[in-house]
Amino acid sequence: MADLLGLAADPTAWVALVTLIIMEIVLGVDNLVFVSILSNRVASEKRQSAQRIGLGLALLMRLALLLVLAWIVSLTQPVFTVFGHAFSWKDLILIAGGLFLVYKATTEMHERIEPRSNAAAAERSGAHHSLSTAIIQICALNLVFSLDSIITAMGMTNEIPIMMVAVIVSVGLMIVAAGPLSRFINRKPTVVMLALGFLLMIGMTLIADGFGLQVPKGYIYAAMAFSGFVEVMNQLARRGGSTART
Repeated sequence: MADLLGLAADPTAWVALVTLIIMEIVLGVDNLVFVSILSNRVASEKRQSAQRIGLGLALLMRLALLLVLAWIVSLTQPVFTVFGHAFSWKDLILIAGGLFLVYKATTEMHERIEPRSNAAAAERSGAHHSLSTAIIQICALNLVFSLDSIITAMGMTNEIPIMMVAVIVSVGLMIVAAGPLSRFINRKPTVVMLALGFLLMIGMTLIADGFGLQVPKGYIYAAMAFSGFVEVMNQLARRGGSTART
């Protein structure tokens, strides 16, 4: 208790907390996009449940990882070497997660570029995912995103209470934002393709990271921000064109 009170009275702890919350939110954007796209594949009455359960499990997963920091650190130790490059369990998890993201983004793009002509056949073949399928897929990628998030947090502070508060606040904001983002993505087909492009890029970045090729995250987020700005301009242009025609 005395340690917690000491942290609460320490201005540097508050600076670290605010900085870490912002960093966790930025790192959580790609996770939130993935959750929104997957939840839109679930029947409309189950989407909110998929979002809340998936992100709730993400919160529990991140808090659990914080309690096993020694194990997290051990994941960065090499386990085998191929052609002179040492791979750790963290590298293998990043590669697996990146491959899964690339697969999901590619299949979702294919589904939207070449939609099934028969809606009934699409329904039978599983156009809507079950709630459990969506949650399992969300949890699988949450493991990768959570690992990246916790390792980043460890690089910014050694205080577990600060990490926990930052994780709770950031995931809480993601839960609040998931519904509106999901509805917005569902209404805008071009935004869906842009978001899938982001996931494809993030997946390739995770794979590169797993092979030891560090891609500065600033470049990734700058590209995402610029693409998002261009899409906003496109949406405004379409809206202006529709208004002019009427």
